[in-house]
Amino acid sequence: MALMAELELRHLRAICAIAEEGSVSKAASRLGVTQPALTAQLRSIERILGGELFRRSPNGSEATELGRSVVRSAKVVLQDMAALMASARTDAPVPGESPLVLASSPMLFTSALIGELRAWFRCSELRTQIDSSGPALLDLVVAKQADLAVFERFEGLEQRSLPDVEIRTIVEEPQFVALAADHPLAAGEQVELADLADMDWVVPPPDQDAMRLRFREVCESVGFTPRITHHVTEARTAMALCAAGAVCLAQPASLGGPGFVIRPLRDSPLRLPVVLVTRSDGLLAGRKHEVFACVAHAYRSIVNRNPRYARWWDEHPESHADLDAALALPRPSRPK
Repeated sequence: MALMAELELRHLRAICAIAEEGSVSKAASRLGVTQPALTAQLRSIERILGGELFRRSPNGSEATELGRSVVRSAKVVLQDMAALMASARTDAPVPGESPLVLASSPMLFTSALIGELRAWFRCSELRTQIDSSGPALLDLVVAKQADLAVFERFEGLEQRSLPDVEIRTIVEEPQFVALAADHPLAAGEQVELADLADMDWVVPPPDQDAMRLRFREVCESVGFTPRITHHVTEARTAMALCAAGAVCLAQPASLGGPGFVIRPLRDSPLRLPVVLVTRSDGLLAGRKHEVFACVAHAYRSIVNRNPRYARWWDEHPESHADLDAALALPRPSRPK
Protein backbone atom coordinates (compact mmCIF):
# COMPACT_ATOMS: atom_id res chain seq x y z
CA MET A 1 0.00 0.00 0.00
CA ALA A 2 2.86 2.37 0.76
CA LEU A 3 4.23 1.81 -2.74
CA MET A 4 0.84 2.39 -4.40
CA ALA A 5 0.54 5.69 -2.57
CA GLU A 6 3.55 6.96 -4.54
CA LEU A 7 1.64 6.75 -7.82
CA GLU A 8 0.19 10.02 -9.15
CA LEU A 9 -2.49 10.76 -11.73
CA ARG A 10 0.20 11.75 -14.21
CA HIS A 11 1.63 8.25 -13.88
CA LEU A 12 -1.76 6.72 -14.63
CA ARG A 13 -2.19 8.96 -17.68
CA ALA A 14 1.26 7.94 -18.92
CA ILE A 15 0.48 4.22 -18.56
CA CYS A 16 -2.83 4.59 -20.39
CA ALA A 17 -1.25 6.66 -23.16
CA ILE A 18 1.42 4.02 -23.83
CA ALA A 19 -1.21 1.27 -23.87
CA GLU A 20 -3.52 3.19 -26.22
CA GLU A 21 -0.79 4.37 -28.59
CA GLY A 22 1.12 1.08 -28.57
CA SER A 23 4.36 3.03 -28.56
CA VAL A 24 6.36 5.03 -26.02
CA SER A 25 7.39 7.58 -28.65
CA LYS A 26 3.80 8.17 -29.82
CA ALA A 27 2.60 8.37 -26.23
CA ALA A 28 5.33 10.92 -25.47
CA SER A 29 4.20 13.06 -28.40
CA ARG A 30 0.59 12.86 -27.22
CA LEU A 31 1.55 13.83 -23.66
CA GLY A 32 3.88 16.63 -24.77
CA VAL A 33 7.06 15.17 -23.25
CA THR A 34 10.25 13.71 -24.70
CA GLN A 35 10.61 9.99 -25.27
CA PRO A 36 13.56 9.67 -22.82
CA ALA A 37 11.53 11.47 -20.14
CA LEU A 38 8.53 9.16 -20.62
CA THR A 39 10.79 6.09 -20.67
CA ALA A 40 12.35 7.19 -17.38
CA GLN A 41 8.90 7.80 -15.92
CA LEU A 42 7.78 4.33 -17.01
CA ARG A 43 10.80 2.72 -15.36
CA SER A 44 10.03 4.63 -12.15
CA ILE A 45 6.41 3.42 -12.24
CA GLU A 46 7.58 -0.17 -12.80
CA ARG A 47 9.89 0.09 -9.78
CA ILE A 48 6.97 1.32 -7.68
CA LEU A 49 4.75 -1.53 -8.84
CA GLY A 50 7.45 -4.15 -8.75
CA GLY A 51 7.13 -5.50 -12.28
CA GLU A 52 7.40 -4.85 -16.00
CA LEU A 53 4.32 -3.20 -17.56
CA PHE A 54 5.29 -3.21 -21.25
CA ARG A 55 7.59 -5.22 -23.48
CA ARG A 56 9.07 -4.08 -26.77
CA SER A 57 7.91 -6.04 -29.82
CA PRO A 58 7.99 -5.63 -33.61
CA ASN A 59 4.59 -3.93 -33.29
CA GLY A 60 5.68 -1.47 -30.60
CA SER A 61 5.08 -1.65 -26.85
CA GLU A 62 2.83 -4.49 -25.74
CA ALA A 63 1.39 -4.66 -22.23
CA THR A 64 2.37 -7.57 -19.98
CA GLU A 65 -0.25 -9.34 -17.88
CA LEU A 66 0.60 -6.99 -15.01
CA GLY A 67 0.46 -4.06 -17.43
CA ARG A 68 -3.00 -4.95 -18.67
CA SER A 69 -4.26 -5.23 -15.10
CA VAL A 70 -2.74 -1.87 -14.14
CA VAL A 71 -4.12 -0.16 -17.27
CA ARG A 72 -7.64 -1.39 -16.47
CA SER A 73 -7.40 -0.05 -12.93
CA ALA A 74 -5.81 3.22 -14.09
CA LYS A 75 -8.67 3.86 -16.51
CA VAL A 76 -11.21 3.36 -13.74
CA VAL A 77 -9.38 5.81 -11.47
CA LEU A 78 -9.04 8.42 -14.24
CA GLN A 79 -12.70 8.06 -15.21
CA ASP A 80 -13.80 8.42 -11.59
CA MET A 81 -11.62 11.49 -11.20
CA ALA A 82 -13.06 13.02 -14.38
CA ALA A 83 -16.57 12.35 -13.12
CA LEU A 84 -15.71 13.92 -9.76
CA MET A 85 -14.32 17.03 -11.42
CA ALA A 86 -17.30 17.30 -13.76
CA SER A 87 -19.68 17.02 -10.82
CA ALA A 88 -17.82 19.72 -8.93
CA ARG A 89 -17.93 22.04 -11.94
CA THR A 90 -21.66 21.46 -12.30
CA ASP A 91 -22.31 22.37 -8.68
CA ALA A 92 -20.40 25.65 -8.90
CA PRO A 93 -20.53 27.05 -12.44
CA VAL A 94 -19.07 30.46 -13.22
CA PRO A 95 -20.49 32.00 -16.45
CA GLY A 96 -17.77 32.44 -19.06
CA GLU A 97 -15.20 30.58 -16.93
CA SER A 98 -16.53 27.01 -16.79
CA PRO A 99 -14.79 24.32 -18.84
CA LEU A 100 -16.55 22.82 -21.84
CA VAL A 101 -16.55 19.00 -21.79
CA LEU A 102 -16.79 17.02 -25.02
CA ALA A 103 -17.53 13.29 -24.77
CA SER A 104 -16.80 11.30 -27.92
CA SER A 105 -16.23 7.85 -29.26
CA PRO A 106 -12.93 7.48 -31.17
CA MET A 107 -13.72 9.56 -34.26
CA LEU A 108 -11.42 10.83 -36.97
CA PHE A 109 -12.86 14.34 -36.70
CA THR A 110 -12.52 14.74 -32.91
CA SER A 111 -9.41 16.95 -33.08
CA ALA A 112 -11.04 19.16 -35.73
CA LEU A 113 -14.15 19.44 -33.56
CA ILE A 114 -12.07 20.59 -30.62
CA GLY A 115 -10.68 23.39 -32.78
CA GLU A 116 -14.13 24.43 -33.95
CA LEU A 117 -15.54 24.49 -30.42
CA ARG A 118 -12.66 26.62 -29.22
CA ALA A 119 -13.39 29.11 -31.99
CA TRP A 120 -17.13 29.29 -31.29
CA PHE A 121 -17.48 29.07 -27.51
CA ARG A 122 -15.86 30.99 -24.71
CA CYS A 123 -14.83 28.77 -21.80
CA SER A 124 -11.94 28.44 -19.35
CA GLU A 125 -10.77 25.26 -21.06
CA LEU A 126 -12.02 22.46 -23.28
CA ARG A 127 -11.78 18.90 -22.02
CA THR A 128 -12.50 15.59 -23.71
CA GLN A 129 -13.72 12.22 -22.53
CA ILE A 130 -13.13 9.43 -25.07
CA ASP A 131 -15.00 6.14 -24.74
CA SER A 132 -15.98 3.43 -27.22
CA SER A 133 -19.34 2.94 -25.52
CA GLY A 134 -22.16 5.13 -26.86
CA PRO A 135 -24.40 4.46 -23.81
CA ALA A 136 -21.58 5.51 -21.47
CA LEU A 137 -21.07 8.75 -23.40
CA LEU A 138 -24.78 9.49 -23.35
CA ASP A 139 -24.84 8.90 -19.59
CA LEU A 140 -22.15 11.56 -19.16
CA VAL A 141 -24.31 14.15 -20.91
CA VAL A 142 -27.48 13.16 -19.04
CA ALA A 143 -25.62 13.35 -15.72
CA LYS A 144 -24.28 16.83 -16.64
CA GLN A 145 -20.71 15.54 -16.63
CA ALA A 146 -20.32 16.50 -20.31
CA ASP A 147 -21.86 19.32 -22.34
CA LEU A 148 -22.05 17.43 -25.63
CA ALA A 149 -21.27 14.02 -27.05
CA VAL A 150 -20.63 12.52 -30.48
CA PHE A 151 -21.02 8.81 -31.14
CA GLU A 152 -22.59 6.21 -33.44
CA ARG A 153 -26.28 5.65 -32.79
CA PHE A 154 -26.78 2.49 -30.77
CA GLU A 155 -29.75 0.15 -30.53
CA GLY A 156 -32.12 1.17 -27.75
CA LEU A 157 -31.26 4.87 -27.85
CA GLU A 158 -34.88 5.78 -28.64
CA GLN A 159 -36.07 4.10 -25.43
CA ARG A 160 -33.86 6.18 -23.14
CA SER A 161 -35.28 8.92 -20.93
CA LEU A 162 -33.36 12.05 -21.89
CA PRO A 163 -34.37 15.18 -19.95
CA ASP A 164 -32.79 18.45 -21.13
CA VAL A 165 -30.97 16.64 -23.94
CA GLU A 166 -31.31 16.96 -27.72
CA ILE A 167 -30.16 14.34 -30.22
CA ARG A 168 -29.47 15.19 -33.85
CA THR A 169 -28.07 13.07 -36.68
CA ILE A 170 -24.86 14.43 -38.18
CA VAL A 171 -24.53 12.05 -41.11
CA GLU A 172 -25.70 8.63 -42.26
CA GLU A 173 -22.20 7.24 -42.52
CA PRO A 174 -21.53 4.32 -44.88
CA GLN A 175 -19.42 1.51 -43.49
CA PHE A 176 -16.32 0.65 -45.49
CA VAL A 177 -14.21 -2.46 -44.87
CA ALA A 178 -10.55 -3.03 -44.05
CA LEU A 179 -8.87 -6.10 -45.53
CA ALA A 180 -5.40 -7.34 -46.36
CA ALA A 181 -3.62 -5.45 -49.13
CA ASP A 182 -2.73 -8.72 -50.85
CA HIS A 183 -6.28 -10.08 -50.77
CA PRO A 184 -7.76 -10.47 -54.28
CA LEU A 185 -10.71 -8.23 -53.34
CA ALA A 186 -8.32 -5.37 -52.50
CA ALA A 187 -7.63 -4.88 -56.21
CA GLY A 188 -11.15 -3.58 -56.86
CA GLU A 189 -12.60 -0.14 -56.24
CA GLN A 190 -15.53 -1.65 -54.29
CA VAL A 191 -16.23 -4.90 -52.46
CA GLU A 192 -19.36 -7.03 -52.59
CA LEU A 193 -20.47 -7.88 -49.05
CA ALA A 194 -21.38 -11.42 -50.17
CA ASP A 195 -17.78 -12.00 -51.27
CA LEU A 196 -16.68 -11.68 -47.63
CA ALA A 197 -18.76 -14.66 -46.50
CA ASP A 198 -15.81 -16.98 -45.84
CA MET A 199 -13.65 -14.50 -43.98
CA ASP A 200 -12.97 -14.04 -40.27
CA TRP A 201 -14.54 -10.84 -38.94
CA VAL A 202 -13.11 -8.44 -36.39
CA VAL A 203 -15.80 -6.61 -34.41
CA PRO A 204 -16.08 -4.69 -31.12
CA PRO A 205 -17.31 -6.50 -27.99
CA PRO A 206 -21.12 -6.87 -28.02
CA ASP A 207 -21.65 -4.11 -25.44
CA GLN A 208 -19.71 -1.63 -27.61
CA ASP A 209 -20.92 -2.71 -31.06
CA ALA A 210 -23.49 -0.22 -32.36
CA MET A 211 -23.88 -2.25 -35.59
CA ARG A 212 -24.21 -5.70 -34.03
CA LEU A 213 -27.78 -6.65 -34.99
CA ARG A 214 -27.92 -4.63 -38.19
CA PHE A 215 -24.61 -6.10 -39.37
CA ARG A 216 -25.81 -9.67 -38.90
CA GLU A 217 -29.16 -8.87 -40.53
CA VAL A 218 -27.55 -7.37 -43.65
CA CYS A 219 -25.04 -10.23 -43.98
CA GLU A 220 -27.83 -12.79 -43.74
CA SER A 221 -29.80 -10.90 -46.39
CA VAL A 222 -27.01 -11.61 -48.89
CA GLY A 223 -26.70 -15.25 -47.93
CA PHE A 224 -24.28 -15.74 -45.05
CA THR A 225 -23.86 -15.45 -41.30
CA PRO A 226 -20.68 -13.56 -40.43
CA ARG A 227 -17.99 -15.64 -38.73
CA ILE A 228 -17.09 -13.48 -35.73
CA THR A 229 -13.59 -14.56 -34.77
CA HIS A 230 -12.07 -11.55 -33.01
CA HIS A 231 -13.58 -9.11 -30.50
CA VAL A 232 -11.33 -6.04 -30.39
CA THR A 233 -11.67 -2.59 -28.84
CA GLU A 234 -8.52 -0.97 -30.22
CA ALA A 235 -8.24 0.11 -33.87
CA ARG A 236 -4.52 -0.62 -34.21
CA THR A 237 -5.07 -4.26 -33.25
CA ALA A 238 -8.08 -4.57 -35.54
CA MET A 239 -6.09 -3.30 -38.52
CA ALA A 240 -3.21 -5.67 -37.73
CA LEU A 241 -5.66 -8.58 -37.79
CA CYS A 242 -7.00 -7.36 -41.14
CA ALA A 243 -3.49 -7.17 -42.53
CA ALA A 244 -3.11 -10.78 -41.43
CA GLY A 245 -6.20 -11.89 -43.38
CA ALA A 246 -9.30 -10.92 -41.40
CA VAL A 247 -11.82 -8.22 -42.29
CA CYS A 248 -13.62 -5.52 -40.31
CA LEU A 249 -15.89 -2.53 -40.81
CA ALA A 250 -14.11 0.83 -40.95
CA GLN A 251 -14.94 4.51 -40.80
CA PRO A 252 -15.14 5.68 -44.42
CA ALA A 253 -12.60 8.49 -44.04
CA SER A 254 -10.04 5.97 -42.80
CA LEU A 255 -6.84 5.42 -44.75
CA GLY A 256 -5.05 2.16 -45.42
CA GLY A 257 -1.84 1.31 -43.64
CA PRO A 258 0.89 -1.32 -43.47
CA GLY A 259 -0.56 -4.47 -45.01
CA PHE A 260 -4.19 -3.39 -45.25
CA VAL A 261 -6.49 -1.27 -47.42
CA ILE A 262 -9.86 0.43 -46.95
CA ARG A 263 -12.57 -0.22 -49.53
CA PRO A 264 -16.26 0.79 -49.88
CA LEU A 265 -18.99 -1.83 -49.90
CA ARG A 266 -20.94 -1.82 -53.15
CA ASP A 267 -24.35 -0.11 -52.83
CA SER A 268 -23.57 0.91 -49.22
CA PRO A 269 -25.64 -1.82 -47.53
CA LEU A 270 -24.51 -0.73 -44.07
CA ARG A 271 -25.00 2.86 -42.97
CA LEU A 272 -24.61 4.00 -39.39
CA PRO A 273 -25.96 7.34 -38.13
CA VAL A 274 -23.40 9.45 -36.30
CA VAL A 275 -25.25 11.58 -33.76
CA LEU A 276 -24.67 14.73 -31.77
CA VAL A 277 -26.08 14.93 -28.24
CA THR A 278 -26.20 18.33 -26.54
CA ARG A 279 -27.53 19.63 -23.27
CA SER A 280 -30.10 22.42 -23.47
CA ASP A 281 -28.66 24.13 -20.38
CA GLY A 282 -25.20 25.17 -19.21
CA LEU A 283 -22.61 26.68 -21.54
CA LEU A 284 -24.47 25.59 -24.68
CA ALA A 285 -27.90 26.88 -23.71
CA GLY A 286 -29.66 28.50 -26.67
CA ARG A 287 -26.78 27.74 -29.06
CA LYS A 288 -27.64 24.31 -30.42
CA HIS A 289 -27.47 25.49 -34.04
CA GLU A 290 -23.95 26.80 -33.50
CA VAL A 291 -22.94 23.54 -31.86
CA PHE A 292 -24.21 21.61 -34.86
CA ALA A 293 -22.35 23.97 -37.19
CA CYS A 294 -19.12 23.24 -35.28
CA VAL A 295 -19.69 19.53 -35.77
CA ALA A 296 -20.58 20.02 -39.44
CA HIS A 297 -17.38 21.94 -40.23
CA ALA A 298 -15.28 19.43 -38.28
CA TYR A 299 -16.80 16.40 -39.98
CA ARG A 300 -16.60 17.90 -43.47
CA SER A 301 -12.90 18.55 -42.96
CA ILE A 302 -12.11 14.80 -42.92
CA VAL A 303 -14.24 13.64 -45.86
CA ASN A 304 -11.52 14.22 -48.45
CA ARG A 305 -8.93 12.21 -46.50
CA ASN A 306 -10.10 9.14 -48.40
CA PRO A 307 -10.80 9.89 -52.11
CA ARG A 308 -13.23 6.97 -52.24
CA TYR A 309 -15.27 8.51 -49.45
CA ALA A 310 -15.11 11.92 -51.15
CA ARG A 311 -16.68 10.37 -54.25
CA TRP A 312 -19.34 8.64 -52.20
CA TRP A 313 -20.08 11.94 -50.45
CA ASP A 314 -20.66 13.73 -53.74
CA GLU A 315 -22.89 10.92 -54.98
CA HIS A 316 -25.11 10.73 -51.86
CA PRO A 317 -26.13 14.26 -50.82
CA GLU A 318 -29.24 12.87 -49.11
CA SER A 319 -27.05 11.38 -46.38
CA HIS A 320 -25.71 14.75 -45.22
CA ALA A 321 -28.34 17.35 -46.13
CA ASP A 322 -28.54 18.84 -42.61
CA LEU A 323 -24.77 18.98 -42.38
CA ASP A 324 -24.55 20.84 -45.70
CA ALA A 325 -27.09 23.40 -44.49
CA ALA A 326 -25.10 23.99 -41.31
CA LEU A 327 -21.95 24.67 -43.33
CA ALA A 328 -23.56 27.88 -44.53
CA LEU A 329 -23.25 29.43 -41.06
CA PRO A 330 -20.33 31.85 -40.66
CA ARG A 331 -17.23 30.72 -38.79
CA PRO A 332 -15.87 33.15 -36.19
CA SER A 333 -12.11 33.50 -35.94
CA ARG A 334 -11.99 33.68 -32.14
CA PRO A 335 -14.25 32.90 -29.17
CA LYS A 336 -17.13 35.26 -28.56
